[in-house]
Amino acid sequence: MSREVTLEIDGRKVKAREGMTILEAAREAGIEIPTLCYHEKLKPYGACRLCTVEIVREGRSRLVASCAYPVEEGLIVKTETELVRKVRKLILELLLPLAPTGPIKSLAKKYGAKEGRFKAELTSCILCGLCVRFCAEDTGAHAICFVGRGAERQVAFVPEVAPNICPTCRECYELCPGGKIVEAESESMLSIPISEKISKK
Repeated sequence: MSREVTLEIDGRKVKAREGMTILEAAREAGIEIPTLCYHEKLKPYGACRLCTVEIVREGRSRLVASCAYPVEEGLIVKTETELVRKVRKLILELLLPLAPTGPIKSLAKKYGAKEGRFKAELTSCILCGLCVRFCAEDTGAHAICFVGRGAERQVAFVPEVAPNICPTCRECYELCPGGKIVEAESESMLSIPISEKISKK
């Protein structure tokens, strides 16, 4: 049985099991931390960084991704400091041009993120990796993958697998924050990159 630890989140004493992440402990305590790449069935990934919180440990403060940082005895966590809100606002301003609808739009409104500050090609894909990870870790189908590196990185359907799996599975569809998976499948784009320019047919 896991040892229990006590930490402080936004001034509240919270008990959590050793091995849990800050995000999991916060959610169990009814404290909401926003995230776009987290799913309870998947391993911590830390891609979107929207779950960033400020922690104080041994008198030192720093920012961490709460979905990947483990709870510790006596840890102090602050989920909505001015610095944390600035980080989330910046992240959302970078994501808005890519996928200006759904949860990203509502979170942008909450944190005062404005469209137009940064320019980017509208793709509806924010590379959160939820579809890739869910397809590999939960279903074991491996019908979706990452291709390319750095600025060229994209998510793509695996042409030898996806046409036979995705139309009937669709388990990852509702996870996509930008809605690109549904759009790609509905446009019969199972053999080209999901992140490819929307206007290209």
